[in-house]
Amino acid sequence: MLIHALIALLLIGVFYDGLAEMVSRWWTRAEYNHGFFIPIVSIFLIWWQKKALIKAFSGGSQAGYWIICFGGLLLLLGTLSTLYILVQYAFLITLVGVILSLFGWPVVRLIWVPLFFLIFMIPLPPFLYNGLSQELQLISSQLGVAVIRLFSIDVYLEGNMIDLGTYQLQVVEACSGIRYLMALTSISFLCAYLFHDALWKKVVVLISAVPIAIMLNGLRIGVIGILVEYWGPDLADGFLHSFESVSSFVGGLMMLLLVMAWLARIGQPNKTLSDVFYLPRRQNYYPSWLTTARQSHSSLWTFILLSLMLCLSLFLVARPEVIPERRVFSSFPQQLENWYGLRERLELKLLDSLKLDDYLVANYYAEDDRPVNFYMAYYGSQRSGQSAHSPRSCLPGGGWKIETLVDYQVPVSTDAYPVLAVNRSVIRKGEQTQLVYFWFKQRHRHLTNEYLVKWFLFWDALTKRRTDGALIRLVTRIEIDEPLIEGDKRLANFLSVVVNELDQYIPD
Repeated sequence: MLIHALIALLLIGVFYDGLAEMVSRWWTRAEYNHGFFIPIVSIFLIWWQKKALIKAFSGGSQAGYWIICFGGLLLLLGTLSTLYILVQYAFLITLVGVILSLFGWPVVRLIWVPLFFLIFMIPLPPFLYNGLSQELQLISSQLGVAVIRLFSIDVYLEGNMIDLGTYQLQVVEACSGIRYLMALTSISFLCAYLFHDALWKKVVVLISAVPIAIMLNGLRIGVIGILVEYWGPDLADGFLHSFESVSSFVGGLMMLLLVMAWLARIGQPNKTLSDVFYLPRRQNYYPSWLTTARQSHSSLWTFILLSLMLCLSLFLVARPEVIPERRVFSSFPQQLENWYGLRERLELKLLDSLKLDDYLVANYYAEDDRPVNFYMAYYGSQRSGQSAHSPRSCLPGGGWKIETLVDYQVPVSTDAYPVLAVNRSVIRKGEQTQLVYFWFKQRHRHLTNEYLVKWFLFWDALTKRRTDGALIRLVTRIEIDEPLIEGDKRLANFLSVVVNELDQYIPD
């Protein structure tokens, strides 16, 4: 029907920015390439049951309207707080509300699994992705080294660096195995749905993707190490590296099928995989007249609610934002009492990723003391997805392991800021150790919690039409024989000098 087509277009229009960002992730990030297939599979599973769905149709449910409204509130929160993941989940919630309002509970009960399957198309939030990737890098490195040692090859492991003597293999984020884990987890969920046997067996099928993905990635890293040892470092890259990635994924699928075949025989030895692994049975079809009055009534209200949500999203885009005047970081003083700064530049590809409006990165030196790396990233508007990248998420991506991360009160002893709250983190990479302070200056607030940052972004966008703010980070290297307290003194000393300069460049 025409009204259904209009509702579908409205739904896409309301959530266009969040959906476009999600598709961009599918296209540019290998670990999310499987996202293109998720909606296709979900649509196919729903289409497969079309006859049963026609039988189940009982008219729309008013509960769907409330779910649509909840999706609209989540859209508002996600848009103003620049959290695309909230917008993407708001899309799924609103989609369920639309289906419920149009077709009723019996239809939703029939297709709840294909609808839930759509969750796997949404990228993980950065803090969860980076933490998971970091742990997988370490586990994969350990498994890879274990495989290499089976061939009596001398190898040394330090963090995620595999030292073969003549060549070093670094298990970077791209080799952490998270791409296998993401794809295999979504496939294992689908397999569990199509596996018609006891519930506990379905659960085993679902969770088996995790050990399979980790084991295969460790095996792949081990094989690369063995090939490098006997045939040279060129085998660590190029076609063979890509071929091993593809073969590892295919191997994961085969192992998943073997797990299901084994489970099918437990308790009933004569059963085979084909007996329990199949698409839902199509029910006999008999025509039923859809109640036009009830259908048109629910369609009209759904159309109205989505139209209001579209107007709200367009209003948020068109609503003028207040961007305060400020001094640019290029005029930030290089001489701060006894500290002298040497400026640096960020790489172009990094700037493209950060999408900031202004930045400063410089190493400040004081007499008879080690340098402090000073970084500020300023955003005049954080309403359209550009926002400060927390070091909590970025540092693991650079190979650094976060050893400790706590709230810390720095006694800066100035008139405006006698004490300043920061995140204090000790990070390590190999034998290198660094001490990091970072916090967010959002309008007149100094914040250490990323979730509070998002909340105040939402609140200030709503009440003040402002979303400007900055991330501030101080880093100093800790030598092997140097106690951490010396690093704290160094950062506190520099912070007490620089903190009074901040308000001119990051306005309240």
